[in-house]
Amino acid sequence: MQTIRTFNILTKIIGTWQQNVLIKNMILDFILKYIGFFAAFCTTFAFLPQAAKVWKTRSTKDISLYMFIIFTMGVFSWLIYGITISDLPIILANAVTLILSLFILIYKIKYK
Repeated sequence: MQTIRTFNILTKIIGTWQQNVLIKNMILDFILKYIGFFAAFCTTFAFLPQAAKVWKTRSTKDISLYMFIIFTMGVFSWLIYGITISDLPIILANAVTLILSLFILIYKIKYK
């Protein structure tokens, strides 16, 4: 009889522990997802001042053409990767960054 009670108590403890782990994992996934969105927001919108400056001044003389070509290829690769793994923060960030990067790259080539 004592063995059955001990087993029942252990089953309840393990069940509660498994539920806690599940809840902790859900909370961690939620937090990590929004850290991803925040990181995507920061790294994407960091390009807005540069794009605005290029638009306003029509000058790209201090921007390295080769660096922006390589950077744009990298952003495009990240976008493909994000689409492949269905990761929304990666997709959104790199889609917007690609547009901004292409804008600057086109101006760099146009106003060289």
